[in-house]
Amino acid sequence: MRVFCGIDWASDHHDVALIDGDGKLLARARIADDAAGLQQLLDLLAEYGDSPGERIPVAIETSRGLLVACLRATGRPVYAVNPMAAARYRERHTVVRKKSDHLDAMVLANILRTDADAHRQLPADSELAQAVAVLARAQQDAVWDRTQAGNKLRSHLREYFPGYLAAVQSTTGGINAPLARTLLAAAPTPAQASRLTRTQLRAVLKRAGRQRGIDAEVERLHAALRVPQMRQLPLVEKAMGRQALALLGKFEAACTAADELAEAAVELFERHPDAAIITSFPGLGALTGARVLAEIGDDRSRFTDATSLKAYAGSAPVTRASGKSHAVMARRVKNQRLAAVGYVWAFASLNASPGARAHYDRRRTVGDRHTSAQRNLYNRLLGCLHHCLTNHTPYSESTAFPAPPKLALAIAA
Repeated sequence: MRVFCGIDWASDHHDVALIDGDGKLLARARIADDAAGLQQLLDLLAEYGDSPGERIPVAIETSRGLLVACLRATGRPVYAVNPMAAARYRERHTVVRKKSDHLDAMVLANILRTDADAHRQLPADSELAQAVAVLARAQQDAVWDRTQAGNKLRSHLREYFPGYLAAVQSTTGGINAPLARTLLAAAPTPAQASRLTRTQLRAVLKRAGRQRGIDAEVERLHAALRVPQMRQLPLVEKAMGRQALALLGKFEAACTAADELAEAAVELFERHPDAAIITSFPGLGALTGARVLAEIGDDRSRFTDATSLKAYAGSAPVTRASGKSHAVMARRVKNQRLAAVGYVWAFASLNASPGARAHYDRRRTVGDRHTSAQRNLYNRLLGCLHHCLTNHTPYSESTAFPAPPKLALAIAA
């Protein structure tokens, strides 16, 4: 007898429903979100035929959390069903739009019974790949937090201290540079900045890690911080300086977190067997490679062909056809993290690969905008990546971007 399990997830408890192949309810339970609840669930599954040789599949509306991790560790098929998809299935069971936790668990179990092939099973990634995913995603979140904190600080400084922004604008990294952050911490207001001596500026530069060109930079900052500018009232300016220091503290924390997480993610990524293949691609370094591995994993059965990987990444277009209407558009539903690193990868490959540059230029020539041409190039590179990972071979420029026949003949001659 085939048995299917649906779990309606919540923060402190979970509703469980088991049904047979005909959709008949076999058992239901509410378990706590702790070790005792997990054991209760495993005992319930074992009672209805769960064994190491034949695991009962489970459908749940999340791919994260301790419950999901423990269920995956048992080796059973776990399906993370999108809540929007589950809501559409719910309408097959009730037309009055009633909702309950038990009904949701039943709906999830029935999804497996009727349409398991239409939903993606959570991949059987290795422990190392899962650890890389945790660090790479956390690092990406820290970068986004750093960008947000930097934008808030820049917006605040523009209201009372535009001279500082002008002074650090030419510095590599701008406001993100260690020098810019150290200088703002030393003098958060125009009044304090204008009183900085050359000796104090030299100390700021050394504290920020500057080793060369110190004298020239001291003179430049000394002059830039004394350029006349519009000012707030003295008390208001001082208060806004205190606010700037608070925003700077958040910005510093985000910068430190991003740097430390990047180092940890790269360290784990370089221990993975796929690291050498991934970083052999033009435009992919250790950190961007870690982000790619974090999203595609190392379960080679996850993507049966390159087309499914491209759809998952959002690089492949989606076609909408109805009657005489036919439209090909960019895919909006996708893995946003993989799409984000994809644009970085495609852009970086333009200077690292002559074939990638020629492909991008060709797409621009036929009328693609910059973003569309980048997405098309990313789509091409993803196909190459799928091939290389499947066949355990490094990237080859001549295979990925073969020369046109006429050009190849000219080179041979």
